[in-house]
Amino acid sequence: MKKSTTRVVRLPLATMKRTLLALATGMTLLTGSAAQAQRVGSSPEHVKALTANWKGDRLPDGRPNVPDLVLERLQNCTLEQIWGYLSNKGYRNQVEKNWIILKPGETMTGRALTAQFMPTRTDLDSLVRAQGKAEGRSQKGGINIWPIDVLTKGDIYVADGFGKIKDGTLIGSSLGNAIYGKTGKGVIFYGSVRDMQELKDTKGFNAWVKGHDPSYIKDMTPTSINAPIRIGDVTVLPGDAVFANEYGTVFIPAHLVEGLVSASEMTALRDEFERVLLQQGKYPSGEIHGDWSDKIKGEFRTWVGKYPKKLAITQKDIETYLAKEGH
Repeated sequence: MKKSTTRVVRLPLATMKRTLLALATGMTLLTGSAAQAQRVGSSPEHVKALTANWKGDRLPDGRPNVPDLVLERLQNCTLEQIWGYLSNKGYRNQVEKNWIILKPGETMTGRALTAQFMPTRTDLDSLVRAQGKAEGRSQKGGINIWPIDVLTKGDIYVADGFGKIKDGTLIGSSLGNAIYGKTGKGVIFYGSVRDMQELKDTKGFNAWVKGHDPSYIKDMTPTSINAPIRIGDVTVLPGDAVFANEYGTVFIPAHLVEGLVSASEMTALRDEFERVLLQQGKYPSGEIHGDWSDKIKGEFRTWVGKYPKKLAITQKDIETYLAKEGH
């Protein structure tokens, strides 16, 4: 009987090192991808990558920190002004309408903190709960409180509840008060709430929702916090500036909001001045609505100089605008 022989192939040392390095790199990439895919809350680095066009200050979680003064000025804008500015910048899918509004007639602005809920599936839900525990998220109460736990002042809690109404109530009056205590703001839910009557009595709190129901939340899993979500026809990113009034909601890329506010203020000022001229009947309508003559520009400067309220835009802004007018 012949002895079996085993042939040992000896690779050069450099080849072995390259092979081991490639294997180690591959395993690291696979491990990193799996961890990232399973994470509930986006890392600050991921949020920064999503909002790379923002060059200003950021919150600890990575979201753009749009200044409070800019958000206050945003309250004076109209839905049409915002829509027009964003459309000209190539953002044509930022407006969602047809809401049930807790307190119609109010305007709310703030910074979006996003959350996505999905219909509960046992294996995914178990994974989310385990990952949430690993991330240090609360293990008491329902896991629907996880997004609320990380809210900060000036945030607006924006959640995709996949339009679920019955058993889709993301908050009731207790959590609504908790949200207002943390943020001073309210919520926008592509889903529902309960305790509408009690929530309406919470001073300062407001809500834009797709429905309300007396039922408790059931069979819903929060799969992401501070990741891109879909609200109707809109993709919302964490840190977007939010504008909400009785006519609709708009989600504004953070890097565009300051320019938008300045442009809207100038448009509003021009519209007001044009109404004054039209009522005076001094010029034909075409001259007022069209490119202004030097004479009308001069009247505009005089009118702005006597404006009864303090303006956020400067004289330099006005001259820059007039220099472009007619070009």
